[in-house]
Amino acid sequence: MNLLNISGSPHVHSDESTKKIMWRVNMALIPALLVAIAYFGINALLVSAIAVASCVLFQWLIEKYILKVPSTICDGSAVVTGLLLAFNVPATVSMMWIVIIGALVAIGVGKMSFGGLGKNPFNPALVGRVFLLISFPVQMTTWPVVDGIFPMNFDVTTGATPLGAFKEGALPEGVTFMDAFLGHIGGSLGEVSAIAILLGAAYLCWKKIITWHIPVTFIGTAFVFSGILWLVNPETYMDPVMTVLTGGIMLGACFMATDMVTSPMAKSGQLIFGFGCGLLTIIIRNWGAYPEGVSFAILLMNSVTPLINRWCKPQRFAC
Repeated sequence: MNLLNISGSPHVHSDESTKKIMWRVNMALIPALLVAIAYFGINALLVSAIAVASCVLFQWLIEKYILKVPSTICDGSAVVTGLLLAFNVPATVSMMWIVIIGALVAIGVGKMSFGGLGKNPFNPALVGRVFLLISFPVQMTTWPVVDGIFPMNFDVTTGATPLGAFKEGALPEGVTFMDAFLGHIGGSLGEVSAIAILLGAAYLCWKKIITWHIPVTFIGTAFVFSGILWLVNPETYMDPVMTVLTGGIMLGACFMATDMVTSPMAKSGQLIFGFGCGLLTIIIRNWGAYPEGVSFAILLMNSVTPLINRWCKPQRFAC
């Protein structure tokens, strides 16, 4: 009697492997990490190292002592989760112990409770980030002020992010489009530099790990919808260029919404997914309690991914 071996997605036969894909994603995150270190100093490296080490450790412990399955920490997926989690928190010393809690929730709840990589319905890093934001709102919204390249000491100086300042009334003085594009603004350590994120996304597209459908639709929808609101009332709503360059839109669109496990398979479904992420982000930013809405938007769209897959079925093999 032949037994069928049922495993998690993806099921496409090629010379690619989960390990190759995950480590290429890690490579694509290096530009954003280097910019974070340049602007936020050694704290950015410490936060990233603690997040990665915690995610790898928790995954190993859960696989060895709870699930009792072979370890998969070498496939790089826990490193990706750790980096993305670190990229979604402020680069402050007081965040170190909170990062460990976020890593436990990301790996233990967001990933391994569903069976591991390929089975989780929600992006694990975003699960950890939203848990931290709801549980520790003050620590998660205390931002260091960027003061030049390679700052020696910034942990005692805090300020508002462009999104937070605009929520209160106006952008901080002196913030320009170029500041947001290069990363010379406050925010979570991995989301501040649009150019670094785009470089990583271009690498993933070149390696055919992601396609343009979700990032372009996500960013485009956010740009168009925020542009309409800005044209209606420029004093109340942020202009569309600053909208897409600040906060987590670029990072979320390029690295988290494109997660192949939690996003639709068909190209038409990916367009719907990206549209929903962009629309929900702007709705939450403008009428929600939080100045940012990317994490909530992606998680909400993750929840409807199975429905999108049922509606937008990919082409069958041999058809």
